[in-house]
Amino acid sequence: MVLRLNWTISFFIACVAVFFLQILLPIDWEMFSFTPALAMERPWTFVTAMFMHANITHLFFNMFVLLMFGLMLENIIGHTKYAIIYFTSGIIGSIGYLLTASSSMIPAVGASGAIYGIMGTMAVLMPFQMVWVFGFFPMPMVVAAAFWVLSEFIGLFAPGNIAHGAHLGGLFMGFLSGAYLRWRYMKHQKRRRVGITGYADWEM
Repeated sequence: MVLRLNWTISFFIACVAVFFLQILLPIDWEMFSFTPALAMERPWTFVTAMFMHANITHLFFNMFVLLMFGLMLENIIGHTKYAIIYFTSGIIGSIGYLLTASSSMIPAVGASGAIYGIMGTMAVLMPFQMVWVFGFFPMPMVVAAAFWVLSEFIGLFAPGNIAHGAHLGGLFMGFLSGAYLRWRYMKHQKRRRVGITGYADWEM
């Protein structure tokens, strides 16, 4: 399969490039990570933190999921809507972390909020699409989404270095985005049934 350059591939390249810049450039990278207590002083971090990762494992898993779900969703809904969902989910994810962080001075990085937004959108648009959770357990997207919500909610009360609030924020933004796109699709399908011409698909 030939991968043409689109938003998913562009985000992938940007995240990998930034990760290596984090290693190679001796600058204060915390200026670009999202720290709840400093969010209003550093509003750019709502976006820049999405392209940074804590370590190679963090980067690998995020990029694996991004390619697995992102390419499919972008092909279905189109480039513009996909980019909007990606960025809004990432920003809402940061707000979710801001509201749930155990300490307002602990910085967060990663594309997880944006990626959970992609998964949430897919769960609404393609609820019966089969996915492999953890690479071993096949289940429909709607069931996987319920599992993600439950596990991330429980994670809010467990100590650790995972920004569960960011995951939940991105996921619910994805649910809202998917619901809006489904509503638009059904609206245009109804218009076609009553004789109004037009091309109706997820890109409407």
